[in-house]
Amino acid sequence: MLAAGIRPPGPRNPPVIGQYPQFRRDAPTFLLQTARQFGDIVYFKLGSQDVFLLSHPEYIRDVLVTRQRCFIKSRMLQRAKILLGEGLLTSEGAMHTRQRRLVQPAFHRQRLAGYAETMIALGERARRRWRSGETLAIDQEMMRLTLAIVAKTLFNADIESEANEIGQALTDILSLFETVMMPFSELLERLRTPSVRRFERAKERLDRTIYRIIGERRASGRDYGDLLSMLLMAQDEEARGGMSDQQVRDEALTLFLAGHETTANALTWTWFLLSQHPEAEAKFHAEIDSVLAGRRPAPGDFTRLPYTEMVFAESMRLYPPAWGIGRMVVCEYDLEGYELAPGAIVLLSPFVVHRDARWFPEPERFDPERWREEEKARRPKFSYFPFGGGARVCIGEHFAWLEGVLLLATIGQKWRFRLAPGHPVAHRALITLRTRHGMKMIAEARA
Repeated sequence: MLAAGIRPPGPRNPPVIGQYPQFRRDAPTFLLQTARQFGDIVYFKLGSQDVFLLSHPEYIRDVLVTRQRCFIKSRMLQRAKILLGEGLLTSEGAMHTRQRRLVQPAFHRQRLAGYAETMIALGERARRRWRSGETLAIDQEMMRLTLAIVAKTLFNADIESEANEIGQALTDILSLFETVMMPFSELLERLRTPSVRRFERAKERLDRTIYRIIGERRASGRDYGDLLSMLLMAQDEEARGGMSDQQVRDEALTLFLAGHETTANALTWTWFLLSQHPEAEAKFHAEIDSVLAGRRPAPGDFTRLPYTEMVFAESMRLYPPAWGIGRMVVCEYDLEGYELAPGAIVLLSPFVVHRDARWFPEPERFDPERWREEEKARRPKFSYFPFGGGARVCIGEHFAWLEGVLLLATIGQKWRFRLAPGHPVAHRALITLRTRHGMKMIAEARA
């Protein structure tokens, strides 16, 4: 419950349901409109849950960095344990610290160069599949591509033959996650509704692949130097032995999901935005043509493609894959005279803050030039946080930047895409910010 005292401004909350219907209909838009109407600290209820939306960079820094010990992950990620178990995304405290320490070496900069070559090679394989004039579901193409990349780079596995099934299972799980997040969803699980059974079937499909990869690796006994080998060889510091298959599965599935879903969404929105802004698209292609001069991309090209990186950054400003970050208060927390009691939820939304005119003039406009160094230097740090921040900042942030830029260059060298006539474009906020209707685009080969 909300501690005694003055509540921050916010919308009128109907009894029992609060703002839940509006939130479920389109959470990012609801949060954006609410912040614009009521300010940087907004109070509302989701069912019986007290929620505080914080939208100033200093407040975001306070939650993610300065006073992070006052918070744990919110209900969404606590409920995500039914899928992800005690993986890096959902674990807390000492377990999270230990797991992050085990996983971190897989994302060290020296390993990224090796990953980069795989990213480029698989990007080339994807671009060879397409034909000029063909209508593609770009969202599915990007999912298939990034799924192949995370499987190969982190687990040394080729899952091309399973990509469609795995992709469908992930889509089913994320779509059904809305049901899992509903009030009283624990009761729905016990009732074994059709949606719950569909969720379980999709989970079982993912588990089959993950456990097969783990089993094959254990049987081989080989150290491939990848993330999976690190997890399998990890020894508990308290001499309890290595990680169980269940523990390895939780970490592998977390990175399997998070490591491709977010980047695929970011790339999908980037191709759409480029198709709608011909001047930016022309500059993007000109940079690729100048830097590559007709040759295949190389890992070292990442630092030579600043405008491509700016395009990717601006896409994630408008359509951040992680559109909302939730935390639960676990100690008395005072903010600007408002008391947030333990149990309250704090919401931080990149979708909201990234569209704040104080930091990004004409915030709805796609403008990669915002990311020139002199422009970036004028903005507070947490005016842009697509990967979160603090001790729980996304462990794969550098991986994602490298992958996004190199895939844009690899694909953009040969192709441009045009939105299919009449195709509707809208976002859908699940755990990540997907497209509501997919993204049908016509492939045009570049001369």
